[in-house]
Amino acid sequence: MLQPGVITAAALSAVRDAIRPGITTLELDAIAEASIRSAGAAPNFMLEPGYRHTICASVNDDVVHGIPGARVLAPGDIVSIDCGAELGGWNGDAAFTAVVPDASRPGVVSERENLSSVTEQSLWAGIAALSRARHLNEVGAAIEDYVDGHGTFGILEDYTGHGIGRSMHEEPPVFNYRVRGKGPAVKHGLVVAIEPMVTLGGIDTHTRDDDWTVATADGTMAAHWEHSVAVHKDGIWVLTADDGGAAGLAPFGVTPSPIA
Repeated sequence: MLQPGVITAAALSAVRDAIRPGITTLELDAIAEASIRSAGAAPNFMLEPGYRHTICASVNDDVVHGIPGARVLAPGDIVSIDCGAELGGWNGDAAFTAVVPDASRPGVVSERENLSSVTEQSLWAGIAALSRARHLNEVGAAIEDYVDGHGTFGILEDYTGHGIGRSMHEEPPVFNYRVRGKGPAVKHGLVVAIEPMVTLGGIDTHTRDDDWTVATADGTMAAHWEHSVAVHKDGIWVLTADDGGAAGLAPFGVTPSPIA
C-alpha cells in the first residue's frame, strides 16, 4: 500500500498548491485526477457507486462528501479536500483543510485556520496513540482529548474513519471520540484511515439535496483531516505522508518506522 499512499499525497499536494480565490472546485478535481492518472493509478472515489469525481470538496459549513462543480472559491473560504488513489488493487485515502487567504477579514481567517489546525493536530494525536495502542478505540479517545483541550468544538459522531486495503472502506470503524468498548486489538498488518471531522459549533448534520454533501445543521464552519496509517512489525508508517508522518508525529514524541 506504499505506492497508492504516495500517489494520494502527491495529488493532494497539487490541489493544495492550486487553491486560491477564483478557482472552482471542479478545476481542483481535474488537477487531482491528472496527478493520479499520471502516476499510473486510478481515482478510487470514482469506484464508489454513483460518484463520478476524484475528490470531495467541502466548503465552509459543508463537512464531507462535497461534490466538485462550478462553485468558485472566495477569500476566507475554508475548504476540505478528500482524495484517494487505487493501484494494483490497493488503496490510499487522505484529506486536508485549507483556508483561502483574505486580508480584509483577518479575524475570520484566524478563527478558521485555528479550527483547521486543531483538527489536524487531533489527527496526529490519534496517530500517535495508535503507535502505542493495544486496542483501536484508544485512537478516538486521544482525538477527543486533544480537541477538548484546545477550545470549544464539535466532533462529528455520525461519521468515522475506517479500515482500508483492497477496498477503500473496510472494517473496522475508527472512532474520533471516546466510546465505551475497547475495539479490536491493534496488530501488525492493520491499516486504517483516521479522519477527525470537527466544527465550530454543534455535531448535528444534514445531507444536502445532492444526496452526498454533509453539512452542519447550525451552519457553522467545519474541518476534515485524514491519513492512511499502517501498523507493522517495526512500528507505524503514515502511508499518505511524504515523510511517513515524521514531522507530524515529532511533537508527540513518536518516530515512524519505514516499512522494510
